[in-house]
Amino acid sequence: MAFVGDGNNVCHSLMLASALSGVHLRVAVPPGFEPHQDIVSEAETSALAHGGSIVVGNDPAAAVAGADVVYTDVWASMGQETEAEERKQLFAAFHIDEALFARAADDAIFLHCLPAHRGEEVSHEVLEHPRSRVFDQAENRMHSFKALLLHLTGTG
Repeated sequence: MAFVGDGNNVCHSLMLASALSGVHLRVAVPPGFEPHQDIVSEAETSALAHGGSIVVGNDPAAAVAGADVVYTDVWASMGQETEAEERKQLFAAFHIDEALFARAADDAIFLHCLPAHRGEEVSHEVLEHPRSRVFDQAENRMHSFKALLLHLTGTG
C-alpha cells in the first residue's frame, strides 16, 4: 500500500492499522510534513512483529511503484484553511494523477477518505477511475459509524 500526501492523522491511523495487519506500507510526504516520529516508530515496531513494514520517504513515484492500493487525503485539513494556498504549492508533486496511479500495480485500487478536492490531491480521472473505491469506502465508514453508535447507546 502507498499513502501519498500529508503526514497527518489519516496517515498516522493508516500506519498503525497497516502495521497491525501485516501490510507493507510506503508513505510519501513533502519534506517537513512527515508523520510524527513516535507514531512512525510504534508502527515500524508493530509492523515488524506482524510481518509488514512501514517506510516513510519523500518520493511519491517510489512509494506508488507496484502498490496494490494508493491512498491519499486532503492537503489542508480542518483548522489549516489559512495554509491551503501555500500547501497547494508545497504538495503539487504529490498530486495523484493518472500518470502516478499508472505506476501502481495493474489492478491497484485508489482510496480517499473524502471529501476530496478534485484537481488538488487527486485528479478527477483517478477519483472517478474504474478502480477507485472511494464511494465503497465511504459507505463502509457509514455502516461502521452506525454500528458504533448503536453499541455506544446500548441499543445494538
